Amino acid sequence: MPNGTTTTDAGTELLPARPGEERGTLTGWVQDLVFTVDHKKLGMLYVGTGLLFLVIAGWMALIIRAQLAFPNGHVASPQEFNSMITVHGTVMIFWVAMPIVFGMINYLVPLMIGARDMAFPRLNAFSFWLTFFSGFFLLMSFVTGPGLYGAGAAPDAGWFAIAPLTSPAFSKGPSIDYWSLSVLVTGIGSVTGAINIMVTIICYRTKGMTLHRMPLFVWLALVTMFLVVVFIPPLSAAQIMLTLERYLGATFFDAQSGGSAILWQHFFWIFGHPEVYILVMPAFATISEVVPVFSRKPIFGYPMMVAASVLIGFISAGVWAHHMFTVGMNSFQVTFFAMATLAISVPTGIKIFNWLATIYGGKVRLELPMLWCIAFLFQFLIAGLTGIMLGVASFDWQLNDSYFVIAHFHYVIVGGILFAVFAFFYYWYPKAFGRMLDKKLGLWHFWLFTIGFHLTFDPQHFAGFYGMPRRIYTYQPGRGWEVWNLLSTIGAFVQAAAIIVFVINLLWSGRKGKIAGDDPWDAWTLEWATTSPPPDYNFEKLPEVRSRRPLWDLKHPEDPDWKFE
Repeated sequence: MPNGTTTTDAGTELLPARPGEERGTLTGWVQDLVFTVDHKKLGMLYVGTGLLFLVIAGWMALIIRAQLAFPNGHVASPQEFNSMITVHGTVMIFWVAMPIVFGMINYLVPLMIGARDMAFPRLNAFSFWLTFFSGFFLLMSFVTGPGLYGAGAAPDAGWFAIAPLTSPAFSKGPSIDYWSLSVLVTGIGSVTGAINIMVTIICYRTKGMTLHRMPLFVWLALVTMFLVVVFIPPLSAAQIMLTLERYLGATFFDAQSGGSAILWQHFFWIFGHPEVYILVMPAFATISEVVPVFSRKPIFGYPMMVAASVLIGFISAGVWAHHMFTVGMNSFQVTFFAMATLAISVPTGIKIFNWLATIYGGKVRLELPMLWCIAFLFQFLIAGLTGIMLGVASFDWQLNDSYFVIAHFHYVIVGGILFAVFAFFYYWYPKAFGRMLDKKLGLWHFWLFTIGFHLTFDPQHFAGFYGMPRRIYTYQPGRGWEVWNLLSTIGAFVQAAAIIVFVINLLWSGRKGKIAGDDPWDAWTLEWATTSPPPDYNFEKLPEVRSRRPLWDLKHPEDPDWKFE
């Protein structure tokens, strides 16, 4: 293969070496990243983008928590606080969680199914760069100065930009336009990327890899991409409607002119709640791959795990309005969405029981990836239970838009998804870089982040019970909120320290870490059958699969797993 080229499965040259490129130099390295169509490099670019925006959004979270640490805080002005709340939430969902999810799937799926690359490598690169530049377009709102009529340019209407705060009457400057256009562009990137991944999974599996032999990671990636293709377009349609309302006089969300502010909530939450499963499915996928390896047992109930994943995908389409119990829906609508919310807990519960059954009786190795998985199981269980509580309409009426909801949501996104992401890093970092992450730094990261997480979000449940509403800039003393907010702020800074340790570990281990070898965990899936890091073409010879654990067949030819299928 010529140096500097990328090939498809069929061997067709896609990208010739660039004239003047010098391998091993900074210029060559930058050119390689900018022009690459290799799914592995794009996966790392996605994940790197997510980590970069995590630092930015995390800095905003620290400002928010510092402002609320004490009554009558003066760390930020009301306008700055509203902008921080809006951009923190938006960035965390669209430019931290989504890029990391797409990066995980981009890197692993072709390796796991025995393919050379994605079905459409150039489209894959196009999807990434749309996501990357749209995120920086949103952040530009902070540095472009005041907008029209003296209004600040940073969006400040909440991360889901609730109507009528987004109307020209309440947002005169370009702030909402930054938000709307950036979300619209990243949505286009997400949908094109999802189509590419679905085509790759369906059409590019290696010989012998039938659907019932696919790794659970690939199955859940397929369900995730289906949700992306179905539920991001309604959000994109809402952005277009909002732009038409702001610039061409449309009245979709203007109640005084015959529109409806509730319509915006329907459009947003039709995307917004399936989005939770778009993010949590890859977390489930990671747990489903890591737990069996460190329990030395096959995953318990593989067919039920697949069925539960597909069922979650379908039920998630009918739960969005449980965010809207207080908007005045009739009793039939409230009952339907409450029942759907409770129903989706069933397949999720199946997954938790199957993970626990896999661990039970296994030869458990408490390596760092497994520690993150165990913490995930505990915290996601609590997140699910508080979600069921909020799915009970009468209970939701009491705590809607309170800090209890904030705590529940962050238990899902941080306590569930981010913990699984860290398990992903500690498990697959050796495959991507050929070196192990330092265990001592990893333990510091784990314990600091776990303690900081609980110190941050456990008190917010109690603040919500005491009536603290979300999105408030400050509060008066004597309401019973002081101690919960102070504890929450301390926890946020402990989490920040953990992230600093994690970043140091990533950078140090990439140069000085212990050499990993091709299969440091004695794993079973195909990505461990190639070198660490893998070559541009992934596999010297495309593998043939005869079971759900192809590496078991290679390591133990006298006792192949396929005999027992």
